[in-house]
Amino acid sequence: MAIYLDYAATAPMPSAVVDAYAAALRLVGNPSSIHSQGQESKRVLEEAREKVAASLGADRVEVTFTGGGTEAVNLGIKGLFWSSPHRRILVPMAEHHATIEAVEWLEQHEGAIVDWIPVDAVGRIDLAALEAKIGPDVALITLLLANNEIGTIQPVEQVVALAAQHGIPVHVDAIAAYGYLPIDFHALGVAALSVSAHKIGGPVGIGALLIARSATIVPLVHGGSQQRGRSGTQDAAGAAAFGVAAGLIHPPSSALRDRLITGVLDSVPGAVLRGDPVERLPGNAHFTFPGCEGDSLLFLLDSAGFSVSTGSACQAGVPEASHVLLALGLDEPTARGALRFTLGADTTETEVDALLAALPEAVRRASIAGLA
Repeated sequence: MAIYLDYAATAPMPSAVVDAYAAALRLVGNPSSIHSQGQESKRVLEEAREKVAASLGADRVEVTFTGGGTEAVNLGIKGLFWSSPHRRILVPMAEHHATIEAVEWLEQHEGAIVDWIPVDAVGRIDLAALEAKIGPDVALITLLLANNEIGTIQPVEQVVALAAQHGIPVHVDAIAAYGYLPIDFHALGVAALSVSAHKIGGPVGIGALLIARSATIVPLVHGGSQQRGRSGTQDAAGAAAFGVAAGLIHPPSSALRDRLITGVLDSVPGAVLRGDPVERLPGNAHFTFPGCEGDSLLFLLDSAGFSVSTGSACQAGVPEASHVLLALGLDEPTARGALRFTLGADTTETEVDALLAALPEAVRRASIAGLA
């Protein structure tokens, strides 16, 4: 049986989530219908909304369910941009592709002016560079709470403080951080925040955008106004499963992550940890292995019974260097030798030790393949 070390791509669904999902799928009423069956669906939906809100320090009215994390990011960024009279968007260079492609689309089709803010060698936003770009003509700032590839936690509180001086709304992509870091939407003071259910053991195909009461969002989809900022019949079953998953959040062990990091650095000469060594997600261990292709390492470990990744699952199968690592200043050959291990609450010491035993041979074989 394969050892699963790719929780950042998607987390397994606990049996309680599967059971809740299956039970809710048997409901036949539309949550917008006023008959008793419709109202039962609405009750299930709204109870789930309350659970998701509670897991994020938000009010129920601030939770808009979406078709996943990518839609939530697009709604947050485009909705805030369209509601602003200004045209400039400030974005760090190492964001997820959902953000990158959303702002590039706005640049190409909606007249947006995108200012890319550099990051340092561990992927943290350059606050001085951000401050130099902030002005009264900025429509919004968008950034990750924690990097989905290298795990670095961003100084969101400081970004929000800078933005607040000019009344600039901030959207935070918290998809990689949800379930791994405590998130308090009200304390962060952001205008919008995106999350995804399947990153915390919920189903694929449902996410949420938290929209502050004070924020204005122009919808992506019109027709029905079932939710604030989003039209369309709501997925009561997906929401029910999402709500159960939100109530079962249990972050992985930072100590186990550190055991993995230390073991890799001790057993594989030349391996380099990427991302901040301390201020990083508790389940994330990301390395580059000189002389190796990340894809070769992935396939060798897969054949040995380990599920890992080279970076974002959204770019899986695309043979190119990670834009995140290039933004850190790495050259392309180095960036192509990346591998990401991500742990969950159920990951055990035995599984980590098994990986550490198998990794050196995989690196040796990948190095030979790289020289061929």
